[in-house]
Amino acid sequence: MQHSISVSLIISTYNSPTYLELVLQSVMAQELLPQEVIIADDGSASDTLVLVERYQQSFPVPLVHVWHEDDGYRLSAIKNKAAAKATGSYIIFLDGDLVLHPFFIYDYQQSIRPDEILVASRVFLNEKYTRQLLQNRFTPVRYNFFKAEKNHLSGIRLPWLQHVVKGSTTHEGARGGLMGVFRQHFIRVNGFDESFTGWGREDSDLYVRLLNSGVKRRNIKFAAITYHLWHPVLSRQSLSTNDALLEKSIADKSVWCTKGISQYLPVAATT
Repeated sequence: MQHSISVSLIISTYNSPTYLELVLQSVMAQELLPQEVIIADDGSASDTLVLVERYQQSFPVPLVHVWHEDDGYRLSAIKNKAAAKATGSYIIFLDGDLVLHPFFIYDYQQSIRPDEILVASRVFLNEKYTRQLLQNRFTPVRYNFFKAEKNHLSGIRLPWLQHVVKGSTTHEGARGGLMGVFRQHFIRVNGFDESFTGWGREDSDLYVRLLNSGVKRRNIKFAAITYHLWHPVLSRQSLSTNDALLEKSIADKSVWCTKGISQYLPVAATT
């Protein structure tokens, strides 16, 4: 059943074409390809478009570039715009610094169940190994513990163990860049809340609304592995404001946000 589900892979990026190139290469090396890949570009300079156009010439599935003008950190908005363009019934959101294990899409599709959000696994690569990957540009990730900075065990693929380790079933530890969700469920809660600008908590807020709407969370352990490329930590200056927005969503038991994906969809798609 799972292989019949059409998957749109949405990769978010901002002015990191060298990172994005490694991610695209890892998509091309998948044992099972998604139906399409959509680049959710939060206002990158033209070198990202040049990279995407170069890969479009030989990419094995449609590769779509969705861009808006750089007006600060607006990840929620660009993800909504990309999801509005998606043609798959299932969406996997991926951050542009996550290189995929060759069985990532396969493991994800094997794990899909009705009325669930899925969260994939992530191991953090250290700075030294990340620089090697960026320098070589085409070297596949050859993981071992010495190349990791943290989450070492998450780099081990043992799919039969994924049902043993459960993890969080709430919005705690939510990761919007590792999330899989049915497109209809995403639209039902109006997608990401664009009131969240700057880094942080927009993914937690989405989880809150999905969980309140009756969707359950399940974590994929020891499968659907991603390798997080090292980079400096992003600014957290908007975190207190976004924390307040999240707390309000929790208190209100929200299932809908006012400013979400509906503004990019035909009216019939939101009813």
